Amino acid sequence: MNDMLAEIHQTLTAIPGFEAMVADSYKTQRLGGLTNLVFRIDTAEDHYVLRIPGKGTEEYIDRAVEIHNAKVAARAGVSAEVIYADTESGVMLTRHIDDIVTMTPDEFGHRPGSAARAGEALKQMHSRGEPFQFRFELFAMIDDYLAILDKLKAELPEGYSDVVKAAQPVREALDRNPVTLAPCHCDPLCENFLDNGERMWIVDWEYSGMNDPFWDLGDLSVEAGFTPAQDAEIMRAYCGNEPAAAEMGRMVIYKAMCDLLWTLWGLIQHSNGNQAEDFWAYSINRFERCKSLMNDPAFDAHVQAIDTP
Repeated sequence: MNDMLAEIHQTLTAIPGFEAMVADSYKTQRLGGLTNLVFRIDTAEDHYVLRIPGKGTEEYIDRAVEIHNAKVAARAGVSAEVIYADTESGVMLTRHIDDIVTMTPDEFGHRPGSAARAGEALKQMHSRGEPFQFRFELFAMIDDYLAILDKLKAELPEGYSDVVKAAQPVREALDRNPVTLAPCHCDPLCENFLDNGERMWIVDWEYSGMNDPFWDLGDLSVEAGFTPAQDAEIMRAYCGNEPAAAEMGRMVIYKAMCDLLWTLWGLIQHSNGNQAEDFWAYSINRFERCKSLMNDPAFDAHVQAIDTP
């Protein structure tokens, strides 16, 4: 048994109800995941997903909050059933959702109606009466991530602090025009959306919290590389009609702000030696995209739109 299979077996048999599992009684398959080890576990009776947290994630993930929110999302009918979760280790076992396609930017591009189904799933979660724990506060998280990077003595892209200052008018406009906070995913990577052609599920609630719901829409648009037509599709599905200028404005603003935040997240991964991908390039690409969107002449009009009654 190689080291990874040994770690899977040790982790699995430490879960109540799975102590008697023997190594040849189940099959494993590595699934996606930038920061964690994630595996599909197939037994004779059922299918599961086992998540083993990655190195350094305890610096910025509150596992108790994540577990609470994942269970709320499951009760809302948009996520997988949580079978076991440990707040100390961060190990989580969930029910596998069968007969689905894990979404990617390409899948969103060629699966008809997928942007609308994503919007409907987000609306279902955001409309849930049961709140999430944690308040996802963009600018406070930027400060927190900067503090982590300072502790790690990490390099920042040239001009990052200037862009944070340039975002101050955005912060002020959002502060002047608050919306009712909703239970949000806050990290809607394409791969966190699972589609069967009729509906979508959403998984991985590590960064979830109460947030402006339009964050999820803007962030997904960036992650999926949505075209203007796809932006219109998800917004119509989410709003139930043509979005108002202020609603579209919030979505576009968050497209830029999510890149501003996730630039720092990528730098933390780079500094922690995460080899899942080139996180320095990931961060630079996000930073350049953020600057490009904020420098677009239409961006100021979107900021002004949320200030218009």
